[in-house]
Formats: sequence, structure tokens, C-alpha cells
Amino acid sequence: MKDKVEKALDKIRPALMADGGNVELVEVEDGVVKVKLTGACAGCPMSQMTLKMGIERHLKKEIPEVKEVVAV
Repeated sequence: MKDKVEKALDKIRPALMADGGNVELVEVEDGVVKVKLTGACAGCPMSQMTLKMGIERHLKKEIPEVKEVVAV
């Protein structure tokens, strides 16, 4: 499952990088994906929206087993 998540994240990384940020996969456990937002995303006030409405939505669409995405 970790490989599936990494491949799905690779599809949205260019959009994050365009704004000076990125996302790093920390771990996948029981359908919960833990990520670390880096670069400009780390301090951005919109990072929670990016996390839930962007990253989480995309991962759930690509991988139905994903229940939630959390930032660590």
C-alpha cells in the first residue's frame, strides 16, 4: 500500500512544487496516511485545506483503502 500511496503522491507533487512546497510520506498504517508538508507548505496558512481538500481527496480517489490523511 505504501508504494501505491507514493505513486499517487507523485501525481500531485508538481502542483505543490509550483507553489514552493512538497509532501513527504511518513507512514501508512491501517488506512491512515501520515505525511509531512515541507517547503512553503510547512508554514502556509492554507496547508490544512491543501492537506484535506487536495492530498486526502486525491488519495481516497486513487486508493479506496485510504481512510484519512494526517500531517505529522
